[in-house]
Amino acid sequence: MCESCGCHDSIHAHGHSHDHPHDHGHGHPGGDSRTVEIRSSALALNQRFADQNRGWFRAKGWTVFNLLSSPGSGKTALLEQVLRALPGSAAIVGDLATDNDAARLRRSGAPAIQIQTGTACHLDAHQVAHAIDSLPADLPIRRLFIENVGNLVCPASFDLGEHKRIVLLSVTEGEDKPLKYPVVFATADLVLVTKTDLAAAVGWDRDAARRAIAAAAPRADVLEISSKTGENLPALLDWLARC
Repeated sequence: MCESCGCHDSIHAHGHSHDHPHDHGHGHPGGDSRTVEIRSSALALNQRFADQNRGWFRAKGWTVFNLLSSPGSGKTALLEQVLRALPGSAAIVGDLATDNDAARLRRSGAPAIQIQTGTACHLDAHQVAHAIDSLPADLPIRRLFIENVGNLVCPASFDLGEHKRIVLLSVTEGEDKPLKYPVVFATADLVLVTKTDLAAAVGWDRDAARRAIAAAAPRADVLEISSKTGENLPALLDWLARC
């Protein structure tokens, strides 16, 4: 069970069993420690799968990017443009239900695989390993983009084997979002400030947002971008190519 939100972790070694505690607030002794123990076990198992994924990606010569954000930040719209601009790319998409985003991304001409997580609010490394098996084996893939489930909490803790982590923050979410969710921003290699075409309309305070990003993600590169106008899309493509 995700300690932060209560969803059931989907990591599993064989079959589809879900290991989670059954303390439902009845005051059982050791309930909290049991939750922490199972979460630690789930993260350790995930890390083993992530390390396996990383080795597999290295052997294939793929560069893998994990995209994280809250819902509605513009991940899919941006990724659709990136896939069109970078031949040899593929995508894996995580959502609780539907395959709408994968279908949208396939319009770019790139292969896209949907993972439906059900009640889980994040992707895990084992799910990604299974999704890779569904990608066309004969395509010359060089870059894989993983669009994680829209959530700024749980996905931060789950390594998927990626090489770079990109965190999106739209101007409509408020300048202090990085300070409210520091863990995910601290793991970012790149912070993308999205929907900048709406900045004036929502009264976005650029200086305040930049200060918050610098405080929460001091090691990350930062780009302000708009999928609608194309602002800084070439700069993003250059960053991805350099990776």
